[in-house]
Amino acid sequence: MRTLLFAALATAALAGHAYAEGRDSFGPNPFPVERGSALPPPGGDDGAGGAAPPQGAGPGGIDFGQWRGAEPVAYGQGFRIQLRDRFAGQDRGAIRADLERNGFACQDGEQLHCRIEIMDAQCAVDWYVVYERAASEPIAGFDRMCLTR
Repeated sequence: MRTLLFAALATAALAGHAYAEGRDSFGPNPFPVERGSALPPPGGDDGAGGAAPPQGAGPGGIDFGQWRGAEPVAYGQGFRIQLRDRFAGQDRGAIRADLERNGFACQDGEQLHCRIEIMDAQCAVDWYVVYERAASEPIAGFDRMCLTR
């Protein structure tokens, strides 16, 4: 019995030593830590996508309401309904032109994506509209994410 126990311990010790020796044989770390070497995010210096829309009606007629003090879920629902009604029956080009008149930055590919992204104090605020295909209504929304201490 002692011989069997001794053999098991010797095998475990040799296996552990072999593992420790082989662990460093993979070469240098492929993920070196170089703190402070990340590139800045794309876009403007402030990290925001554009100017803040007014509280109330924008220059192109979209009513942004009192967005600074609004509760995001309720405000987003109202914003979505307003844009759904506003763009009912319009084609993609007309929707894009209207959104750009109201301060949205648009990218047109397979889908039309339009956004206003800003920083307001400690909050990132985002209005977005996505138009996927003809004969569908645009998807619109609002989001606010704030840093807290």
